[in-house]
Amino acid sequence: MHVKKGDKVKVISGKDKGKSGMVLRALPKNNAVLVEGVALAKRHLKGRSGTVGRIVERPRPIDASNVARIET
Repeated sequence: MHVKKGDKVKVISGKDKGKSGMVLRALPKNNAVLVEGVALAKRHLKGRSGTVGRIVERPRPIDASNVARIET
């Protein structure tokens, strides 16, 4: 993989093209990365024993070939 955790990357293709952020996690077996603030998916969580349910946004993995490392 050409990127690792902590690298600053820019998305070069896909629906989030042009966005940038830090790599939160690298998944080399799947050739994917989690990028902060990119490819966010909403997850509806059910309330449990007295707590209220809520909607949480989580980053989803994107293919490593769709990102380019930004030199800093």
